[in-house]
Amino acid sequence: MEKEKVYDDKEPDPQKFLDFSEHFNQLELLETHGHLIPTGTQSLWVGNSDEDEEQDEETEEWYQLQEKKMEKDPSKLLLWAAERNRLSTVRRLLSEKAAHVNTRDEDEYTPLHRAAYSGHLDIVRELIAQGADVHAVTTDGWTPLHSACRWNNTRVASFLLQHDADINAQTKGLLTPLHLAAGNIDSKDTLELLLMNRYIKPGLRNHLEETAFDIARRTSIYYYLFDVVEGCTNSSSPC
Repeated sequence: MEKEKVYDDKEPDPQKFLDFSEHFNQLELLETHGHLIPTGTQSLWVGNSDEDEEQDEETEEWYQLQEKKMEKDPSKLLLWAAERNRLSTVRRLLSEKAAHVNTRDEDEYTPLHRAAYSGHLDIVRELIAQGADVHAVTTDGWTPLHSACRWNNTRVASFLLQHDADINAQTKGLLTPLHLAAGNIDSKDTLELLLMNRYIKPGLRNHLEETAFDIARRTSIYYYLFDVVEGCTNSSSPC
């Protein structure tokens, strides 16, 4: 059993500041408060394993072998191909059965979600051309735009916005794409893209009652970009 931590006067107890509901989402909390995890702590997040890094360097023969294994499950193959940037495979699968374009995995991620968080613009273009739903949500309420903004895939985010993605969509934890971009220390380009959009609502709050600026001020060196929005809001002239 984990030992209870004793907080001294210099280290405030985070529970005093975070009012958790019984339904709070731990993954979404990690997105906005991951900086609170002590440096050197071993991650249990399975998405960043050494095996994944090795697979990024695999040969064409390896990819073809993986595709052959999934041929009898075209939905699974399409999800995999979208994430792995296998454009020819995506096109082939959609030409055989376009209805698969909005297929989902166990967490309700679509091929568009996977291409968006992986930053594969050509795949995103192909999926949307074939009828992919830009408003599809995962079990946690993430849209493809959330996925693109979380990983600073600015060109993908821009393309999604050009195709009617909701810039102010909120997840079940009330996170907007701007909240997620604000929590990424490498997200300058995506923050600029979102904050310069005339439809952005930077004052929306997540389930912890935080705005995106609150998160950026705590986690990012680019919090000053929010001054652009404030200037536009207080000015009678368009920005």
